[in-house]
Amino acid sequence: MAERIWTAALVVIGDEILSGRTQDRNVAQIAVWLNAQGIRLAEVRVVADREEAIVEAVNALRARNDYLFTTGGIGPTHDDITVDAIAKALGVEVIVHPEARAVLEKHYATRGGLTEARLRMARVPEGAELIPNRMSGAPGIRHGSIFILAGVPHITAGMLDALTGTLEGGAPLVSRTIGCWVAESEVADLLRKAERDHPGVAIGSYPFFREGRVGANFVVRATETDAIDACVSSLVSALEGEGRTVVDGGI
Repeated sequence: MAERIWTAALVVIGDEILSGRTQDRNVAQIAVWLNAQGIRLAEVRVVADREEAIVEAVNALRARNDYLFTTGGIGPTHDDITVDAIAKALGVEVIVHPEARAVLEKHYATRGGLTEARLRMARVPEGAELIPNRMSGAPGIRHGSIFILAGVPHITAGMLDALTGTLEGGAPLVSRTIGCWVAESEVADLLRKAERDHPGVAIGSYPFFREGRVGANFVVRATETDAIDACVSSLVSALEGEGRTVVDGGI
Protein backbone atom coordinates (compact mmCIF):
# COMPACT_ATOMS: atom_id res chain seq x y z
CA MET A 1 0.00 0.00 0.00
CA ALA A 2 1.43 3.39 -1.04
CA GLU A 3 2.32 5.75 1.77
CA ARG A 4 -0.12 8.64 2.31
CA ILE A 5 1.50 11.86 1.13
CA TRP A 6 0.24 15.03 2.80
CA THR A 7 0.49 18.24 0.78
CA ALA A 8 0.16 21.96 1.36
CA ALA A 9 -0.08 25.00 -0.87
CA LEU A 10 1.02 28.55 -0.12
CA VAL A 11 -0.50 31.81 -1.33
CA VAL A 12 1.92 34.73 -0.96
CA ILE A 13 -0.15 37.91 -0.91
CA GLY A 14 1.16 41.39 -1.62
CA ASP A 15 1.71 43.98 -4.34
CA GLU A 16 5.15 44.63 -2.84
CA ILE A 17 6.27 41.09 -3.67
CA LEU A 18 5.07 41.30 -7.28
CA SER A 19 6.65 44.74 -7.77
CA GLY A 20 10.02 43.51 -6.56
CA ARG A 21 10.20 46.04 -3.73
CA THR A 22 10.18 43.19 -1.20
CA GLN A 23 11.88 39.84 -1.67
CA ASP A 24 9.90 36.91 -0.32
CA ARG A 25 11.69 34.78 2.27
CA ASN A 26 8.69 32.84 3.52
CA VAL A 27 8.50 30.20 0.79
CA ALA A 28 11.78 28.61 1.87
CA GLN A 29 11.12 28.72 5.61
CA ILE A 30 7.58 27.39 5.24
CA ALA A 31 8.77 24.59 2.93
CA VAL A 32 11.44 23.51 5.42
CA TRP A 33 9.01 23.69 8.34
CA LEU A 34 6.35 21.71 6.48
CA ASN A 35 8.80 18.95 5.60
CA ALA A 36 9.67 18.58 9.28
CA GLN A 37 5.93 18.07 9.91
CA GLY A 38 5.79 15.37 7.22
CA ILE A 39 3.97 17.63 4.76
CA ARG A 40 5.19 18.54 1.29
CA LEU A 41 4.82 22.02 -0.12
CA ALA A 42 3.24 21.17 -3.47
CA GLU A 43 2.64 24.59 -5.01
CA VAL A 44 3.03 28.32 -4.41
CA ARG A 45 1.11 31.19 -5.94
CA VAL A 46 1.92 34.91 -5.57
CA VAL A 47 -1.09 37.21 -5.89
CA ALA A 48 -1.76 40.93 -5.70
CA ASP A 49 -3.74 42.71 -3.01
CA ARG A 50 -6.98 42.16 -4.93
CA GLU A 51 -9.91 40.36 -3.34
CA GLU A 52 -10.90 38.42 -6.46
CA ALA A 53 -7.34 37.20 -6.98
CA ILE A 54 -7.04 36.00 -3.38
CA VAL A 55 -10.46 34.31 -3.45
CA GLU A 56 -9.66 32.46 -6.68
CA ALA A 57 -6.25 31.31 -5.44
CA VAL A 58 -7.55 30.17 -2.04
CA ASN A 59 -10.41 28.17 -3.50
CA ALA A 60 -8.31 26.56 -6.24
CA LEU A 61 -5.40 25.54 -4.02
CA ARG A 62 -7.36 24.39 -0.97
CA ALA A 63 -9.41 22.09 -3.19
CA ARG A 64 -6.39 19.97 -4.17
CA ASN A 65 -4.22 20.07 -1.05
CA ASP A 66 -4.57 18.96 2.55
CA TYR A 67 -3.54 22.35 3.91
CA LEU A 68 -3.41 25.92 2.65
CA PHE A 69 -1.17 28.65 4.04
CA THR A 70 -1.27 32.34 3.22
CA THR A 71 1.24 35.04 4.10
CA GLY A 72 0.69 38.78 4.08
CA GLY A 73 -2.22 41.18 4.16
CA ILE A 74 -3.35 40.86 7.80
CA GLY A 75 -2.08 44.19 9.12
CA PRO A 76 -4.00 47.34 10.17
CA THR A 77 -4.13 49.26 6.87
CA HIS A 78 -6.83 49.55 4.22
CA ASP A 79 -4.99 47.30 1.74
CA ASP A 80 -4.75 44.43 4.25
CA ILE A 81 -7.69 42.51 2.80
CA THR A 82 -6.65 38.88 3.29
CA VAL A 83 -9.16 38.17 6.06
CA ASP A 84 -12.06 39.63 4.04
CA ALA A 85 -11.04 37.69 0.93
CA ILE A 86 -10.69 34.37 2.72
CA ALA A 87 -14.02 34.88 4.51
CA LYS A 88 -15.59 35.45 1.09
CA ALA A 89 -13.91 32.31 -0.28
CA LEU A 90 -15.31 30.32 2.66
CA GLY A 91 -18.74 31.89 2.50
CA VAL A 92 -18.65 33.18 6.10
CA GLU A 93 -18.85 36.56 7.81
CA VAL A 94 -15.93 38.54 9.22
CA ILE A 95 -16.12 39.02 13.00
CA VAL A 96 -13.94 40.57 15.70
CA HIS A 97 -12.51 37.64 17.66
CA PRO A 98 -12.91 38.43 21.39
CA GLU A 99 -9.64 36.71 22.35
CA ALA A 100 -7.75 38.55 19.60
CA ARG A 101 -9.24 41.84 20.79
CA ALA A 102 -8.12 41.11 24.37
CA VAL A 103 -4.59 40.22 23.17
CA LEU A 104 -4.34 43.47 21.21
CA GLU A 105 -5.75 45.58 24.05
CA LYS A 106 -3.06 44.20 26.34
CA HIS A 107 -0.31 44.61 23.76
CA TYR A 108 -1.19 48.23 22.95
CA ALA A 109 -2.05 49.30 26.53
CA THR A 110 1.30 51.12 26.81
CA ARG A 111 1.59 51.86 23.08
CA GLY A 112 -1.19 54.37 22.55
CA GLY A 113 -4.17 52.09 23.02
CA LEU A 114 -6.30 50.00 20.67
CA THR A 115 -7.28 52.25 17.76
CA GLU A 116 -9.81 51.37 15.06
CA ALA A 117 -6.94 50.61 12.68
CA ARG A 118 -5.29 48.28 15.19
CA LEU A 119 -8.63 46.61 15.91
CA ARG A 120 -8.64 45.46 12.26
CA MET A 121 -6.02 42.91 13.30
CA ALA A 122 -8.59 41.20 15.54
CA ARG A 123 -10.91 40.51 12.59
CA VAL A 124 -11.20 36.86 11.52
CA PRO A 125 -13.43 34.72 9.30
CA GLU A 126 -16.24 33.43 11.52
CA GLY A 127 -15.38 30.05 13.05
CA ALA A 128 -11.64 30.71 13.15
CA GLU A 129 -9.12 29.95 15.89
CA LEU A 130 -6.06 32.04 16.70
CA ILE A 131 -2.39 31.27 16.13
CA PRO A 132 -0.26 32.86 18.89
CA ASN A 133 2.14 35.64 17.92
CA ARG A 134 4.71 36.34 20.60
CA MET A 135 6.54 38.86 18.40
CA SER A 136 4.05 41.65 17.77
CA GLY A 137 0.79 40.82 19.47
CA ALA A 138 -1.47 40.48 16.40
CA PRO A 139 -2.30 36.78 16.12
CA GLY A 140 -2.37 34.55 13.07
CA ILE A 141 -5.57 32.76 12.14
CA ARG A 142 -6.54 29.14 11.57
CA HIS A 143 -9.80 28.20 9.91
CA GLY A 144 -9.92 24.42 9.55
CA SER A 145 -7.12 23.50 7.17
CA ILE A 146 -6.36 27.12 6.24
CA PHE A 147 -3.60 29.00 8.05
CA ILE A 148 -3.42 32.79 7.67
CA LEU A 149 0.04 34.02 8.63
CA ALA A 150 1.83 37.35 8.77
CA GLY A 151 4.05 38.38 5.88
CA VAL A 152 7.01 39.59 7.95
CA PRO A 153 9.40 36.59 7.97
CA HIS A 154 10.42 36.62 11.63
CA ILE A 155 6.78 36.92 12.70
CA THR A 156 5.85 34.12 10.30
CA ALA A 157 8.56 31.99 11.90
CA GLY A 158 7.07 32.53 15.34
CA MET A 159 3.62 31.53 14.15
CA LEU A 160 5.03 28.38 12.54
CA ASP A 161 6.76 27.57 15.82
CA ALA A 162 3.40 27.85 17.60
CA LEU A 163 1.90 25.40 15.08
CA THR A 164 4.70 22.82 15.36
CA GLY A 165 3.33 19.36 16.10
CA THR A 166 -0.32 20.34 15.61
CA LEU A 167 -0.79 19.25 11.98
CA GLU A 168 -1.26 15.69 10.85
CA GLY A 169 1.34 14.57 8.34
CA GLY A 170 3.41 11.65 7.15
CA ALA A 171 7.10 10.87 7.29
CA PRO A 172 9.38 13.82 6.52
CA LEU A 173 11.56 13.68 3.43
CA VAL A 174 15.26 13.12 3.99
CA SER A 175 17.96 13.50 1.38
CA ARG A 176 21.52 12.71 0.39
CA THR A 177 23.64 14.54 -2.18
CA ILE A 178 26.38 13.35 -4.51
CA GLY A 179 28.23 15.37 -7.12
CA CYS A 180 30.02 14.65 -10.36
CA TRP A 181 31.92 16.63 -12.99
CA VAL A 182 29.59 15.74 -15.83
CA ALA A 183 26.98 17.44 -18.00
CA GLU A 184 23.60 16.29 -16.75
CA SER A 185 22.50 15.58 -20.32
CA GLU A 186 25.16 12.86 -20.49
CA VAL A 187 23.68 10.98 -17.53
CA ALA A 188 19.97 11.72 -17.95
CA ASP A 189 19.13 8.14 -18.90
CA LEU A 190 21.19 6.81 -16.01
CA LEU A 191 19.33 9.05 -13.54
CA ARG A 192 15.98 8.08 -15.00
CA LYS A 193 16.79 4.38 -14.63
CA ALA A 194 17.99 4.79 -11.04
CA GLU A 195 14.76 6.56 -10.09
CA ARG A 196 12.65 3.94 -11.88
CA ASP A 197 14.49 1.08 -10.16
CA HIS A 198 13.92 2.55 -6.69
CA PRO A 199 10.21 3.23 -6.04
CA GLY A 200 9.54 6.02 -3.57
CA VAL A 201 12.80 7.78 -4.38
CA ALA A 202 13.07 11.07 -6.29
CA ILE A 203 16.32 12.35 -7.82
CA GLY A 204 16.87 16.05 -8.43
CA SER A 205 19.66 17.13 -10.79
CA TYR A 206 21.26 20.54 -10.29
CA PRO A 207 23.85 21.52 -12.93
CA PHE A 208 26.54 24.18 -12.47
CA PHE A 209 29.52 25.71 -14.25
CA ARG A 210 32.69 26.18 -12.21
CA GLU A 211 36.43 26.28 -12.80
CA GLY A 212 35.81 26.36 -16.53
CA ARG A 213 33.86 23.11 -16.65
CA VAL A 214 30.39 21.73 -16.12
CA GLY A 215 29.18 19.50 -13.33
CA ALA A 216 26.03 18.54 -11.48
CA ASN A 217 24.90 17.66 -7.99
CA PHE A 218 22.29 14.95 -7.61
CA VAL A 219 19.96 15.08 -4.60
CA VAL A 220 18.28 11.80 -3.74
CA ARG A 221 15.12 12.20 -1.65
CA ALA A 222 12.82 9.72 0.10
CA THR A 223 11.14 9.17 3.44
CA GLU A 224 13.44 6.26 4.38
CA THR A 225 17.23 6.42 4.61
CA ASP A 226 17.59 2.78 3.55
CA ALA A 227 15.85 3.55 0.27
CA ILE A 228 18.11 6.57 -0.27
CA ASP A 229 21.27 4.62 0.49
CA ALA A 230 20.28 1.83 -1.91
CA CYS A 231 19.56 4.32 -4.70
CA VAL A 232 22.77 6.27 -4.09
CA SER A 233 24.78 3.04 -4.09
CA SER A 234 23.44 1.98 -7.47
CA LEU A 235 23.81 5.51 -8.85
CA VAL A 236 27.45 5.71 -7.73
CA SER A 237 28.18 2.29 -9.23
CA ALA A 238 26.65 3.32 -12.54
CA LEU A 239 28.55 6.63 -12.66
CA GLU A 240 31.84 5.04 -11.68
CA GLY A 241 31.18 2.30 -14.23
CA GLU A 242 31.36 5.04 -16.85
CA GLY A 243 34.69 6.16 -15.45
CA ARG A 244 33.41 9.17 -13.56
CA THR A 245 34.50 10.29 -10.08
CA VAL A 246 31.67 10.80 -7.59
CA VAL A 247 31.92 13.23 -4.67
CA ASP A 248 29.80 12.27 -1.63
CA GLY A 249 28.03 15.32 -0.20
CA GLY A 250 28.14 17.12 -3.53
CA ILE A 251 30.58 19.49 -5.19
